[in-house]
This record gives sequence, C-alpha cells and structure tokens, in this order.
Amino acid sequence: MNTTLDRFERQSELVPAEKLRSLTVTVIGVGAIGRQVALQLASLGVRQLQLVDFDRVEATNITTQGYLERDLGQFKVAATARALLAIDAGIEVEMVNDRFRPGLGTGEVVFCCVDSISSRAAIWRTLRDQCAFWSDGRMRGEVLRILTAVDSPSRTHYDTALFPQAEAQTGTCTSRSTIYTAGIAAGLMLHQCTRWLRDLSVDRDLTLNLLAGELCI
Repeated sequence: MNTTLDRFERQSELVPAEKLRSLTVTVIGVGAIGRQVALQLASLGVRQLQLVDFDRVEATNITTQGYLERDLGQFKVAATARALLAIDAGIEVEMVNDRFRPGLGTGEVVFCCVDSISSRAAIWRTLRDQCAFWSDGRMRGEVLRILTAVDSPSRTHYDTALFPQAEAQTGTCTSRSTIYTAGIAAGLMLHQCTRWLRDLSVDRDLTLNLLAGELCI
C-alpha cells in the first residue's frame, strides 16, 4: 500500500492540498485549543508550522490539553512538536519558546489561541495587516467562540471583539475547560481555514454553547 498517496484521499475534495502545502501556519499558544489546532493541521497535511508558547506542561494539562504524562515539565512547544512529527515526520516545525513579540516573523495563516483579551489585542495590533487568515479561538467551560478575519469587514468586526481586559470574565479562559470543548473549537477553526482555502465565505463570529445546544453565527 502506498500510504503517501492514500493518506489524503478522503479529504481531497475538502482540503486543497496544494494551497495548504504552500502556506506557513503559525499557532500562538499551544494550550487547550492551540495544541488541538496544531495536531489537526498536521493531520490535514500542513508542511510548515510555527509554534509560539513560553509555558511548560503541568499535570492539569494532561486532562484538559491532551498532553502526555511523559511531557510533564517540558516546554509545550517541544512536546507538541514531538507529537506533530509522530503524525508526519516531514513537517517543518519551528519552535518559538517565548511569548509572542512584535519582531517575530509569522506565517500568512495565524491561529491565535492565547488566554487573555489583552494578549490577543497586542498580537492583533502587530499582525492585523500582515496575515491573510486570522482565527481566534476562545472557550470557557462548555461555551466556545470562534472569530475569523480574512478581509476588511471581518477585520473591522474583530476589532469590536477586543473589549478591555477589565470587562472579561474573572479568570483565564482555561480556568474551566475540557479536552472535548477544545477539540470542537479547534475543528471549527480548521473548518473556517479550509473554507478560506476553497474561496468560500467564512463565519466571522461563531458561538457554540454545548450545554444549551445553541449555535449562533
């Protein structure tokens, strides 16, 4: 069996392979949502992937973020890179073991998966007019919100979603989280990306309340 040819057969009509292979993708924050985004990107066939995070793996990250027991104490970017290469050894993974800083060169596709509104706003100010595709994943408990910006109207809308940190709910977005909520959020973010790759319209603001069974677009 030729696994190289067979691997992408079932997604060939949904994921434009040539477009995906030509992109450099940056994932900022490889916690609950970001790690799941990175793993799904590797499975989809991304070739150049940049991971940005300064944190180390803690015990609670095994439950909520999908890390392994052997990863405890290691930097998240290193542990995630190892998992990505286990999926596809041909991926070029750049590990940035640091906070996002304005001088950092990033890919044209950016997935922002950080904890705080203030961090999102700072990153957005730097990359707003540099990246072609931007997706921001947020979650708290069983409620998740996905914001996507790819053009002037969606960028303008995203600006309105960056309310002051003082107005945010108390605690970080990962203070109440589950691996399944993170996995769903990551899947919805990747769905927006593949829509963009197929030149389809994207949902600029999507909220899903799992407990209430409510989806708002």
